[in-house]
Amino acid sequence: MPDAGSGCVLFVDDERAVRLAGQQALELADFSVTACDGAERALRHIGRDWPGCLVTDLRMPQMDGLTLMARVQAIDPELPVILITGHGDVPMAVEAMRKGAYDFLEKPFPSDRLTETARRAVEKRRLVLENRRLRAALSGGGEATHSIVGRTPGVERLRATIAAVADTDADVLVLGETGTGKEMVARSLHAASVRRKRPFVALNCGAMPEAIFESELFGHEAGAFTGASKRRIGRIEHSSGGTLFLDEIESMPLSLQVKLLRVIQERVVEPLGSNELIPVDLRVVAATKVDLKQAAAAGKFREDLYYRLNVVVVAIPPLRERRDDIPVLFQHFVLQAANRYNREPRALSPAQTQRLVSQDWPGNVRELRNAADRFVLGLDEATAEPAPPARSSALSLAEQVDLFEKGLIQSELARQKGSVKAAIEALTIPRKTFYDKLKKYGLSRDDFID
Repeated sequence: MPDAGSGCVLFVDDERAVRLAGQQALELADFSVTACDGAERALRHIGRDWPGCLVTDLRMPQMDGLTLMARVQAIDPELPVILITGHGDVPMAVEAMRKGAYDFLEKPFPSDRLTETARRAVEKRRLVLENRRLRAALSGGGEATHSIVGRTPGVERLRATIAAVADTDADVLVLGETGTGKEMVARSLHAASVRRKRPFVALNCGAMPEAIFESELFGHEAGAFTGASKRRIGRIEHSSGGTLFLDEIESMPLSLQVKLLRVIQERVVEPLGSNELIPVDLRVVAATKVDLKQAAAAGKFREDLYYRLNVVVVAIPPLRERRDDIPVLFQHFVLQAANRYNREPRALSPAQTQRLVSQDWPGNVRELRNAADRFVLGLDEATAEPAPPARSSALSLAEQVDLFEKGLIQSELARQKGSVKAAIEALTIPRKTFYDKLKKYGLSRDDFID
């Protein structure tokens, strides 16, 4: 599809002069316009995933606007329909709005009224389609489950590392603070590998009681211990053919680390109560929030296991080191939360964006996601903490201003799907100044176009 600018509009009117005038006004406002002289021709362009709105005259031969609206609603009831009416048709248009029309324009109408109404309708359509995509991805474990959002150099390096090693059998050690998304990285590695159709088995070592840890990880035979009435397949054996993810591996008991080392080195597992070695074909992805080398030096982690895991290392930058990603990440989480809670996504004000960018987010991405949930539920003012006071080690005032300004531009371009015209209007900034700032911050509208 060609660049849609402000969005796509299907404009239907049997009068050529009205049709041409509407098309010209919309195209000057950066819309991609398809003009039709009748309803039947217009219906050829409509599908459930059509990314725009319909503007149609109410009175037309063969098929009128109300019948066209009904046909469109049968295809997709959430596709916005704007009706063009004569003075005597206003009661009919009001009734049509009760039946689901998005809005109506009474002739004669100024061109800015048409473009503004179309812009609101297209934005609503964009959110509907985005929520559908997220709903499908979330319900099916699709790309939203393991997508890595962001455009800062640290995130680009992270994505490049994942792409370089994903389709190999190399074991991986993921480093990152609490809440940075270590499991998301592990799932991304799995999803991009040849093992993607096999199990992804996750185990949080820090949440597993030591008394059942060995049985849970390695499995057991019937009668291996009191209460073991039947054979149990452990997480390692269950992950054979796929990926085993061990989160907080620093919490694994030392007595089990030597058994895990054998699994990694020899690709065999020996269940409790068994003398049989079971071959396993798996990839191990381990994650930690601590320095395992220091833990090994302190005797809290096996040194040989550390060096066995420390072959491919994927480091996730904390959120405070990728502040430019915060507005885009927050918008991503807002759309997910709106989908979960069945709420309309709320727009972020400049003041709220500034507050987001200025915080350090010690809980990283997880904390930001929680803030997005509160924002969607309308609880942000009651629960959000004020930004901490400036410290001597913090960014300078000029750096903070630049960071905030860059974040605002990124957020608006993302919200407008790369439309420079719409972003300029929303930010009320001269076109030349806007382009100067794009150059200053190394931004490109192409990065924000789906």
